[in-house]
Amino acid sequence: MFTSLFFECKQPQKNETSMANFIPTSSIKKVTDTLVAQYGDALKLRIEKGVSQSAALWRASDGTVLEFEQFCKANFVASEGRLDTLFQKYSKNFELLNGLFNKLSVSLKEPMHLAGDELLPIDEILGAYEPSAHLNDDFFANKVAFHIVLNFPFYTLQEKTELGDSWNRKQWACARLGDYYTSRVPAELIQKFSDETTKADTYISEYNIYLGNLLNDKSESLFPADLKLITHWGLRDEIKSNYADKTRGLDKQRMIYDVMKRIISQEIPKDVINNPNLKWNPKTNKLFKDSKEVAGEPEPNARYQYLLNNFLAVKAIDAYSPNYPTYIKRKFELELEIPEADVEQLFVSLLSSPQVKQVASLIKTRLGRNLEPFDIWYDGFKSRSSISQFDLDHLTKAKYPNRDAVQKDLPEILKKLGFRNDKALYITDKIQVDASRGAGHAWGAQMKGDKARLRTRIGNDGMDYKGYNIAVHEFGHTVEQTLTLYDIDYWLLNGVPNTSFTEAAAFLFQKKDLDLIGINDNDINKQHLLTLDNFWGSYEIMGVSLVDMYVWRWLYEHPEATAPQLKEAVISIAKDVWNKYYAEIFGSKDETILAIYSHMIDSPLYLPAYPVGHLIEFQIDKQMVGKVFADEMMRIYSQGRIIPQQWMKAAVGKEISAQPLLNGVDEALKIIK
Repeated sequence: MFTSLFFECKQPQKNETSMANFIPTSSIKKVTDTLVAQYGDALKLRIEKGVSQSAALWRASDGTVLEFEQFCKANFVASEGRLDTLFQKYSKNFELLNGLFNKLSVSLKEPMHLAGDELLPIDEILGAYEPSAHLNDDFFANKVAFHIVLNFPFYTLQEKTELGDSWNRKQWACARLGDYYTSRVPAELIQKFSDETTKADTYISEYNIYLGNLLNDKSESLFPADLKLITHWGLRDEIKSNYADKTRGLDKQRMIYDVMKRIISQEIPKDVINNPNLKWNPKTNKLFKDSKEVAGEPEPNARYQYLLNNFLAVKAIDAYSPNYPTYIKRKFELELEIPEADVEQLFVSLLSSPQVKQVASLIKTRLGRNLEPFDIWYDGFKSRSSISQFDLDHLTKAKYPNRDAVQKDLPEILKKLGFRNDKALYITDKIQVDASRGAGHAWGAQMKGDKARLRTRIGNDGMDYKGYNIAVHEFGHTVEQTLTLYDIDYWLLNGVPNTSFTEAAAFLFQKKDLDLIGINDNDINKQHLLTLDNFWGSYEIMGVSLVDMYVWRWLYEHPEATAPQLKEAVISIAKDVWNKYYAEIFGSKDETILAIYSHMIDSPLYLPAYPVGHLIEFQIDKQMVGKVFADEMMRIYSQGRIIPQQWMKAAVGKEISAQPLLNGVDEALKIIK
């Protein structure tokens, strides 16, 4: 009977919301009692969950109340053997569906993501198309979704936390199947969200500043004429690289900081964005062409309009998500699987720690000057901080003149990290390197036979150090994505608990970037310096993440806000977080710099994953001391997608916490002066 359900494709009626309780409580009780009487109390919990959850998603367009009752009675599977057969079929077919839809999406977005010809309007239209947008609608219409909900019910985060320690791997995989249908979102809303995030991604990918065209008050240009950097990544990394320039580095950092503030305030002249034909003094905000001052218009709050459009797109989905009625809840409890309050407390515990002042004092001493706001990106604990940007660029451009050179070197990188030759080839055969239009990213496969994509910027004259550093980070992602797809026992457990865990893998790779190109740091205090670097990086990104979190709270409190109102709110929130956790450290109030991150604009509420990833990375890194990196990487990441805290306990013996990092800082400060 079940096989026929795949071919019954009624279209759902318009304007039905998932909040409509079409199936009465009496009917739910009647069906539940009948099934429990038929199959026994041993299956009572699964029956109760399956029937009630199916009822919550059933609409008038799906059939009458009587038809609902008949469906449940006819399609509940009690036999363990038959249930296992269903599980295997779903696992196989969802890998096929997700894998092919993912492959289609990757291909459609290539013009926007890969370096190449000028983008045309049609590229953005095709890239915004979401091939899987109608899958949920179709599977509710043909009753596949109901069959899954009935037989593989959903467990809340609290239930997973309470029960997960006693579940075996198969039970975890069944629970992940139950996560598929917790809401019933119309296809047009899924497509709308894809449209808006794609537009925002294109906006950010094309947001370049020509640093060679920046002028100071003496009409001097401090940067190479051809230096073009994307915001915020390229600008931030240029600030970091200039700690090694003892002559003009500070002047360059201050100039970039002025650029960032103009972007946040939207006072930046729109004509300097991605335009090599104008000179600009970011401090005075004056424009010049052929040495003559010209008039300019500010960017018309575009940055905040894209953020607002993303909010409106996800808010429209809220009414169809009864278990997680806001995007904030879906992000933290469904996606991250760490409650928002717990994440906030993790951040506050580090931001408020006495170690912040102690490390800041150390940085001030090392710099020989008072801290300035951009010193949230202080990079002096890394080996590269003492190496000139020119030398690093020369080295990486010579080693990686094009994408083929990067692709060819991937197995060698893994062997340097302790992977056996056969395993290194096995992994890298499933990773494809591409030259990126944007700053760079990784995009994993979702079915065996497909490849993970590693994207980074590669110039015509080769890959500079910034591109290389990003490439190593993204390589960490793609190695994780490959291991957690190909080396996992159940496809439904492929991946990691949340994005923080893949970020942790990327950070573990990224911190080894100099070693991998032959710049060895034999400093006996290296580990202590890396601890301080992790801490200061966490201090910076946790403030940025709190701004992101608080902005989304504000949006839900002000759903009718305009882009100008949102801009003022973001700036106000950024100042508030700065004043609470940074002003005393840096000696200045009302700084807005915590609002510069591009993720806020094109990746809704992605930022909190980064600092959680820093904490995870530190705990894993401590676990790896005295062990082979590759062996531990494969052991730890072979767990797949169980809930975060259970994953961490199996990986390192403890849950996610800021305390291990704070303890590490205390030890480091005894040594590093």
